[in-house]
Amino acid sequence: MPRFYLITLGCPKNVVDSEGIHRQMVAAGFEPTDRPRRADVLIVNTCGFIGDALDESLATLGELASAKRQGQVLIAAGCLSEREGEALFAKVKGVDAILGTRRWAEIARLVAQARTARERIAWTGDPADPESGPWCLDAPMPRVPGQASAYLKVADGCSATCAFCTIPSIKGPYRSRRVGAILAEAKALADSGARELILIAQDTTSYGRDIGGEGLPGLLRALSGELPHVPWIRVMYAYPQFVTPELIEAMAQLPNVCHYLDMPLQHAHPDVLKRMRRPSDMDAVRRLLESLRAAMPDIALRTTFIVGYPGETDAQFQTLLDFMAEARFDHVGVFRYSREPGTPAADLPSQIPEDIKQARYKQAMALQQEISRARNLALVGRVMDVLVDGAGDGISVGRTYRDAPEIDGLVPVPGELPVGSFVRVRITGAMEYDLLGEVVG
Repeated sequence: MPRFYLITLGCPKNVVDSEGIHRQMVAAGFEPTDRPRRADVLIVNTCGFIGDALDESLATLGELASAKRQGQVLIAAGCLSEREGEALFAKVKGVDAILGTRRWAEIARLVAQARTARERIAWTGDPADPESGPWCLDAPMPRVPGQASAYLKVADGCSATCAFCTIPSIKGPYRSRRVGAILAEAKALADSGARELILIAQDTTSYGRDIGGEGLPGLLRALSGELPHVPWIRVMYAYPQFVTPELIEAMAQLPNVCHYLDMPLQHAHPDVLKRMRRPSDMDAVRRLLESLRAAMPDIALRTTFIVGYPGETDAQFQTLLDFMAEARFDHVGVFRYSREPGTPAADLPSQIPEDIKQARYKQAMALQQEISRARNLALVGRVMDVLVDGAGDGISVGRTYRDAPEIDGLVPVPGELPVGSFVRVRITGAMEYDLLGEVVG
């Protein structure tokens, strides 16, 4: 049986696409391997969102290309492939085929051609046959073995016009999945043992706006009603202007929807937000935060900010710091602005020097660490449910509802507990990101 090696770079949306690629390859008669030298086909699901991710993707492709043995085929899939197109062949000499973000469902057919072709192949853009696109693959997606959580993609693409972002050109316009397909996949994930379902899209709060229906609030109600035995349903990537009273009500009422919301704001100064082509009414944002906390006093809020955006003055950066101190988010991701070719922001005047970006990044992160530590210290003494993600060497590591996997904090506890189990834990200590705990009877 031929073998394939698959490596995934980038965000959880890529993880879901890679699961689809994995499924397609197995259905085509390939066996997965975690050793590149043993594989007949090497696949890298790349990320090309910002400069650092692009560099990582090129380096990974380069490493595999330099170690290729005779007869191996190297395929570059995903965002970098869609963004670069055939230019990627010149950047990484050993790449045999390119597969864009909107055509990953054709991986098996591409592999079959690439293994016999004398010339390199590039498939990007929308598929010629719409029925061959990813949304025809609405059969349930298997859960990744050994993980307590599973990502559930509810939409793909993006129709927003943020000035700094390459995603619309890479992923295409926003496309919601049908409720029935999402429910079928959610049931399959739950049946395979997933204890947490994490709803993802480029913007989950735009779900259904293109196909009608009750949108994200209705989807949450359907998922909660169909899967009452799944303890946690988590919402990621919310767009602030689409966090409606109906969504807040659904999150507050449904017993297995986590009181957690990831809502990237990107900045806090109206002028910077206008240059970003983002919602700029900060008074509305403040009212939204008040509404969320009033409806769910225990809600954990995550956001992201970009520092060093073109034209950001010292005073505008200080406005961001002041807002962070005021809003006191539980989790914040800070990113240095990355100048991406082809985006409107790349042509803006007053680009910020890298040393200033770095200094602002460090200052914002230091402030948030103080805030996060204080918010974590307030949890000491509480008994909370913890979902176990892993165990070994006499220790188990899990998370509370306040923490999304891979990006937020952890709770290590003594003893090796089953992955996917929920345990009651008394919080005994707190750090900037992580909590310490002990299991209670």
